[in-house]
Amino acid sequence: MSTPSTGTSLRVAVPNKGSLSEAAHDILAEAGYRRRRDPKQLRMVDPDNDVEFFFLRPRDIAVYVGSGTLDVGITGRDLMIDSQAPAREVLPLGFARSTFRFAAPAGGPRTVEQLVGCRVAAAYPGLVRTWLAGRGIDADVVGLDGAVESAVQLGIADVIADVVETGTTLRNAGLEVFGEPLLESEAVLVVPDGSQPDQVAHPGVEVLARRLTGVMTARRYVLIDYDVRNELVQQAAAVTPGLESPTVSPLHDSGWSAVRAMVPRSDTNRVMDELYEVGARAILVTEIHACRL
Repeated sequence: MSTPSTGTSLRVAVPNKGSLSEAAHDILAEAGYRRRRDPKQLRMVDPDNDVEFFFLRPRDIAVYVGSGTLDVGITGRDLMIDSQAPAREVLPLGFARSTFRFAAPAGGPRTVEQLVGCRVAAAYPGLVRTWLAGRGIDADVVGLDGAVESAVQLGIADVIADVVETGTTLRNAGLEVFGEPLLESEAVLVVPDGSQPDQVAHPGVEVLARRLTGVMTARRYVLIDYDVRNELVQQAAAVTPGLESPTVSPLHDSGWSAVRAMVPRSDTNRVMDELYEVGARAILVTEIHACRL
């Protein structure tokens, strides 16, 4: 077992391709880390942040991190669970979301309990086995490398478990979704699970997680600034309460105040309309590029 050393650079595993890759590179760049220029580059040093990045297959990242070879990584929750590696999630990252569901042809199982004794085809067999075992369901899981919707038609499975978006692909294959979702997946930050007594978390992991949290917050919020008469400050502040409370500053004109607050990006125009109705003027919206809460 390799143990992270607090005297060395933080070693970060990053997806080198696939749906996770571009978004992972973007969020790291927004968090202030160096961006890889050569897509064939397998290792990159970021001396300004004392970090080494290793670009790996997304499916392998939890294995490297779980073994302690690398300190932290970005991968999918589905891939982490499917790997059955000794790694754990410390931060959901809000991109690459997907939902895993069971599907069967007409006349097939329609409840999870009916999966007992069935053959279940899945591209994530470890994930499906873990889910079924947790519910005491004994089924034969058949691992396939993608395109599992053909498994029933070709006679190697009775049911499939796969990512479902619109369900169109499954319907075209004569399959219908049933039962509760196995998993709501997304990109996550993973670290070794800490089960080894000599495993010490690298202090840089906390800094990385804090930076990524700041980026995600900045993406969800904007800053709104406006001027309002003093007697209307309380009414306006009720529209923009901010995360804790708005900042209120006196203007040169003693009858007016300037107010600043963070508001959800999705509510921006509604909030501007409400402020205008209250009597606020000079209402400005500013992007947030990074923050710490």
